[in-house]
Amino acid sequence: MTKNAHVPVPTPETAHFWEGTRQNELRLQKCRSCSEIYFPPRPFCPACSSQAVDVIRASGKGIIHTFIISNYRTPGFEPPYSIAVVELEEGPRILSNIVGCEQSSDAIRMEMPVKAAFEPLTDEITLVKFTPAGQP
Repeated sequence: MTKNAHVPVPTPETAHFWEGTRQNELRLQKCRSCSEIYFPPRPFCPACSSQAVDVIRASGKGIIHTFIISNYRTPGFEPPYSIAVVELEEGPRILSNIVGCEQSSDAIRMEMPVKAAFEPLTDEITLVKFTPAGQP
């Protein structure tokens, strides 16, 4: 666990997401009116503005839409580290890190299949990151 890290603070709108990550689940929201599945969490559907939304458990599978390898020092990260936009199997995109592999463009590539991995930051906050789908 990391000391002095920038720790996210759950809100009423994001509480279900953080509860899910603590249980090693990636949770999204799905609109009952138009069936849109979306992220980040919010109390209404971004497609139709309906407040009739459900929380669903996502597969945790996706592909890398885009990424960078950063060599800059920042709290909580030891360079080099990747920052990626992962397109989830359910449709939404999520900004995260790719872990469990060499941090290079030889090991990480566009459209590479990935799966969710959960990293406890504190007793209350677990981050969702992604590993190559072929990793254990």
